[in-house]
Amino acid sequence: MIERKKTRVVRIGNVAIGGDNPIAVQSMTTTDTNDVEATIGQIERLVDAGCEIVRVAVPSRRTIPAFKKIAEYFKGRVPIVADVHFDYKIAIMAADAGADKIRINPGNIGGKEKVKEVIAAAKANRIPIRIGVNAGSLEMDLIDKYGGVTVEGIVESAVRWVRFFEEEGFEDIVVSAKSAYVPQMIEAYRRLSQLIDYPLHLGVTEAGTPKTGIIKSAVGIGTLLAEGIGDTFRVSLTADPVEEVRVAWEILKSLQIRSRGIMLVACPTCGRTKIDLIGLAERVEKALEGVKLPLKVAVMGCEVNGPGEAREADIGIAAGKGSGFIFVKGKPVKRVKEEELLSALLEEIERRWNVKLEVAA
Repeated sequence: MIERKKTRVVRIGNVAIGGDNPIAVQSMTTTDTNDVEATIGQIERLVDAGCEIVRVAVPSRRTIPAFKKIAEYFKGRVPIVADVHFDYKIAIMAADAGADKIRINPGNIGGKEKVKEVIAAAKANRIPIRIGVNAGSLEMDLIDKYGGVTVEGIVESAVRWVRFFEEEGFEDIVVSAKSAYVPQMIEAYRRLSQLIDYPLHLGVTEAGTPKTGIIKSAVGIGTLLAEGIGDTFRVSLTADPVEEVRVAWEILKSLQIRSRGIMLVACPTCGRTKIDLIGLAERVEKALEGVKLPLKVAVMGCEVNGPGEAREADIGIAAGKGSGFIFVKGKPVKRVKEEELLSALLEEIERRWNVKLEVAA
């Protein structure tokens, strides 16, 4: 069992993070925010995939009317966070337009006086602010002080803005300290967690395409979560944001922190495998991708060792030459022909867990 570092509780719309609250999964829309219909549609898909907090870019003042419609549409269903850079007035307008949280990088918003005005707007609307420090936009005085973008500079930026917010009487804050470099990101969050007790938003920024970005995020975010650090996170990928949510839940499931949907256990195949196990595992994964029940499903290529190696699985397949059997909690319940393995598995899941499934083509 992972012991989490206790942080303060912050409410973002209908979701609370920090304290003993579940670690929340976030993502960000990629649509043109001014296209309200497309943005609402993407948020609906994100929520269906398990996204619990959604961030929306608000790049200009002209975007505010659209953002307001989006925030109103999802009010009480899923928190909508306004992502703002450079123009402090956009942050104020977004707060007034119904944002459940404002995300700013105080270092690029135009100075302390302008940050004060954003804080005042958040106070007036009773919403939190995320202090989003990013290695790619670190303040120049800290770059000069430490001779480049360093862990020390990232942490100092975050802490000094936290203290500034506290001096302004505002403690309804979430903090992030992202970097595109995994070791730097891990160390920055480790140090930050020792210095402040506000909820931490984890992430490897600009992680890249799924091919590499999933690995970077799993290593960076997963390491910190395993150490009990982090209250919410986003997996940042150059991809459909629904993929970000899927990967986020896989990270949580792999650490046994939270469960949602299928956890697939499949052997890597070896010389004993006599069927197309890779193809079968892919078809099982596809057929079960819409299932939200936290089931552990195994696809094993050996009738002898399969059930034993996957004893903790709720249900699974152990395949041999030309046939195999369905097992439940390590015990065989039905032998079927190779071509019937998938359909038999799905039928058994439907019967035992009362869900409707279709065989993948």
